Amino acid sequence: MPKKIEEMRIKIFADGAEKASMLELAQKPYIKGLTTNPTLMCKAGVTNYEEFAKDVLSVIKDKPISFEVFSDNFSEMERQGRLINSWGSNVYVKIPITNTKREPSYGLIKRLSADGVKLNVTAIFTMEQIKKTIESLNPEVPAVISVFAGRIADTGVDPLPLMKEAKTLLKGFPKFELLWASPREFLNIFHAEEAGADIITVTPDLLKKIEKIGYSLKDFSVDTVKMFYDDGQKAGYKL
Repeated sequence: MPKKIEEMRIKIFADGAEKASMLELAQKPYIKGLTTNPTLMCKAGVTNYEEFAKDVLSVIKDKPISFEVFSDNFSEMERQGRLINSWGSNVYVKIPITNTKREPSYGLIKRLSADGVKLNVTAIFTMEQIKKTIESLNPEVPAVISVFAGRIADTGVDPLPLMKEAKTLLKGFPKFELLWASPREFLNIFHAEEAGADIITVTPDLLKKIEKIGYSLKDFSVDTVKMFYDDGQKAGYKL
């Protein structure tokens, strides 16, 4: 029998940018934090970045929330990052591991972290990126290292060994947390737990499947057959 969410060590962060959903999920005891990014915000129709973020932060004050910079220039990223950091003590600034020109962000990460900015270093895919991120961060300042395990799996590569090795590297850094990003199915929560990850980001659609944990597979089989039958009847198919 799988563990219940409340029994798991890993922290679930809701990933999204629709205000109503964010506020609703933030009330759930099993949601320990929230993350968003420019792509999610664009899809949600957000037009004023700062207004949206401050509106959300006026309600969600007791759980960490990550907001991402959206420039491709490191000087502008730094300006945006420092501004975002000023919005609240529960804010983490998301910094991409590289810009679109393939220039790594380690210098920026080092400057911000040295100044006490809590970072969520995002879009990490390789062990080299993980190691250099750890080297760049101030060990006295909380930080999240977001490895896109789901997208790694999309290439046919098993992300579990990478995540386990990353967790081993982080043992000497208690203020750094390893995040399993971009899950593709609900089972990934259990994979992330197995890997030793501290956090996993989960979309609202995947979170809806929480009620299925421990559900009888025999009953699930009948439910599925009922769905096929009902839809066939609804469509009025005849042979």
